[in-house]
Amino acid sequence: MVNVKIENSWKAQLLNELSQSYFESLTHFLKNEKLAGKIIYPEGKAIFEAFALTPFDNVKVLILGQDPYHGKGQAHGLCFSVQHGVKPPPSLVNIFKEIKDDIGLEIPNHGNLTQWAEQGILLLNASLTVEEAKPMSHANIGWERFTDAVIRKVSEEKEGVVFILWGRFAQQKESLIDHSKHLILKAAHPSPFSAYNGFLGCKHFSKTNEYLRKQGKYPINWSIG
Repeated sequence: MVNVKIENSWKAQLLNELSQSYFESLTHFLKNEKLAGKIIYPEGKAIFEAFALTPFDNVKVLILGQDPYHGKGQAHGLCFSVQHGVKPPPSLVNIFKEIKDDIGLEIPNHGNLTQWAEQGILLLNASLTVEEAKPMSHANIGWERFTDAVIRKVSEEKEGVVFILWGRFAQQKESLIDHSKHLILKAAHPSPFSAYNGFLGCKHFSKTNEYLRKQGKYPINWSIG
């Protein structure tokens, strides 16, 4: 098994995936790309940041993104989130607009979603790495097999999780989720190209909290300070 620095509860759940040859090939690919001088985002220590901030036992919401931001200083291992000091990208701006319209929170002055992750929201990208300035460049190196296993494991081993699927890509993963014991929320992607086709007005933030309350769980504080 490849020695991966991933949070212990996740390592226990994903032991089978981490032992597969495809995962070893994936790690070798990333090492070779870096040796070739290519810039990979996020930096190595942040690749599994979503898992570090949201241990398996704490997961009550899963938001699925596609791949990390590919600009300098943006990605830090959480989907849709950017590091402090980085201007929130358009999709994230639309997410904040919908939160304001849905539950009345003011739009924050930064785009770091760490506080969401710490409350039990797994902010998962389907691909966990990307080459600088090349979106989707690591879409076919094995990450999706791994993250599909993550989605499936959450569905199988937990109950009452809210799966938030924005856009066609995320919605293709719906087949991995057990409808009978989880809530699946679907809408258009928050990108400016599609947000007005059903994302804005979806009320997924209030719907998530309503469901969590019915499950006897603490609702999410969507404010990020």
